[in-house]
Amino acid sequence: MSEVAAKAPTRARRRGLMSRLVPYLLLQALIVIATILGLRLLQPSDPDDFAVNEFSLREDGATRTVMLPHFTSSRYSLSDPPLYTGAFIFQSGDPGWSVFLPRFSNAVEVAVNGVVVLDSRRDANANRPDRNTPQIAPIPSSLLRDGSNQITVRLFVWGPLKGFLDTVYVGPDASLRPAYETRTLLFVTLPVVFSAWQSILAVILAIMWLMRRHEPVYGVLAAAMLLGVIQAFLPAPVPPAASSRLAAVLLASAPIESALIVVFALLFFDWRWPRYAALLFVPGVVVFVVGLLGGPPLPRILFLVLGIPTVGICLLLMAGITAAQVMRRRDAASFTLGCAVTIVLTCWIHDMLSVFDIMPNERIFLSRLSYSAMLVAIGAGLTWRFARALNQVDSFAGQLVTRVREAEERLKASFVRDEERARAAALANERTRLMRDLHDGLGGQLVSIVALSERGHESATITNAARAALKDLRLVIDSMDDIGGDLMLALGSWRERAAMQLRPHDIVLDWRVATPQGLPLHPELRPWHVIQIVRILDEAVTNAVKHAEARHITVTIETLDDGQGDGHGPYGVINVADDGRGFAVTGNGEAVSAGQTARGLRNMKSRAARCGAALALSSDASGTRARLQLPQRFPDSDAAAG
Repeated sequence: MSEVAAKAPTRARRRGLMSRLVPYLLLQALIVIATILGLRLLQPSDPDDFAVNEFSLREDGATRTVMLPHFTSSRYSLSDPPLYTGAFIFQSGDPGWSVFLPRFSNAVEVAVNGVVVLDSRRDANANRPDRNTPQIAPIPSSLLRDGSNQITVRLFVWGPLKGFLDTVYVGPDASLRPAYETRTLLFVTLPVVFSAWQSILAVILAIMWLMRRHEPVYGVLAAAMLLGVIQAFLPAPVPPAASSRLAAVLLASAPIESALIVVFALLFFDWRWPRYAALLFVPGVVVFVVGLLGGPPLPRILFLVLGIPTVGICLLLMAGITAAQVMRRRDAASFTLGCAVTIVLTCWIHDMLSVFDIMPNERIFLSRLSYSAMLVAIGAGLTWRFARALNQVDSFAGQLVTRVREAEERLKASFVRDEERARAAALANERTRLMRDLHDGLGGQLVSIVALSERGHESATITNAARAALKDLRLVIDSMDDIGGDLMLALGSWRERAAMQLRPHDIVLDWRVATPQGLPLHPELRPWHVIQIVRILDEAVTNAVKHAEARHITVTIETLDDGQGDGHGPYGVINVADDGRGFAVTGNGEAVSAGQTARGLRNMKSRAARCGAALALSSDASGTRARLQLPQRFPDSDAAAG
């Protein structure tokens, strides 16, 4: 009887544990299903109407036809990268087009009709395979031609993972931009926000550990979170640029981070430290030491061989620890943490299936993003633990939130007022410049007309003066058109007027655009900038007609990037050359004579200086040449006045 009585409580405890374990496991199964469904439902939808799937791939000296998405072999050399060549159809009249790449690894360079429009190596966040960072780039309208256009994608792969290129989309920017912004929100903005929260929580926990040294649980968790923040914000090294070995091994420090999380769970639940627990740190330490001694490629290889399995083992241990804690105490902290671990473990399994191509075309890594769910669960556990202490500061927090909102409203109101004042000032400046141009140009012409009519000059002279005034008025009106920063549109209108002016004099206008894009786009371009540039070109043509007796005038437009601009990027150049008799100039480009030609040249240089440009003049017996170098960024104010 005594043995039967002793076994009865044991059986009762087992039945009690099973009654708790079965519902808990069923709940975790539901969480796994919900996570999988959530991953499917949250997949961003891409504009399939503009998909370019069929490409010709040149890799390792061979060429074959492939369909995107496509995987290439892993490699550690950037020489002769895989080159994808495809085509898309462009119809004239469509709005601005862009090229959109949802996913790739590790970096891409995209060219349209032989001109590079996108190089992801310039974006540090886009060169890590765990980021899923999308890329979009506008295609200059000057590159597109009606009908078939060529697109090439160079895929740069370095590391043990296979290279991956998702479907490429080419079409109107308005159709591609929503998909790009959705992916940016999910895979760029949210990780940054979560990492920022993680860094704040790490600082708070570190302060708590410094104030309570006898509770190492806070210090361990702060160290784990600090490693996570370093992995999130440390830029990935982009070959062939030299990179720090320490940075390379820190990017592969996930095994140490996962082991620290297991230690945190043991300390948080007041479990006894097992002797074999230190073995969890061995793989991470091996990756760190060998990578630090051996160079950048080794951390990636060791992370794939040792790091990823260690992360999975740590997640399984966390799931077991939280399940055992739920069976013992059934408290809210362990229950919440267990659910979060299940979500992270599901995402880790999803990533592993993608890495080993078990799930084809699923190259979206979510482990780092789902790690934030575990942080939220840990934060909930700590909040529950310190709920009584937090109740004392609730009222203060409420007052602080109210004050922050009030300050935010005041800042918003102040910002609106400042914006209105700035807009009014800009409008006043534009009006002042316009009135000055009307006064200098049209006003002088009208005064001349009145003077000629009062002196009784012949009608032909008055007619010429009226035509000059009408031409100046048309110039001012045309400069007010919204050209979207594309100076080529204004130059196209000027070309028509110049051709009409030269036709009666039997002078040939030779128009040349030396580079495909013509001139760079300038979003900051203002109407008064356009007026100055067009007046300079008018003066150059007028001098050639009136003084040089030229028979040919050549206008050459090109974009240069030779490091001689006012910055580090491309700049536009307009050259006007004639075959006239020329004139004598000094060393600084001034005319020797003090007549109408000298005044005109001084006016040209003054106008160039006002809009931040540089004008160079040269003349000899073979003709006159004017070179107008445009700034990389036009000034907001009158540069000559400064």
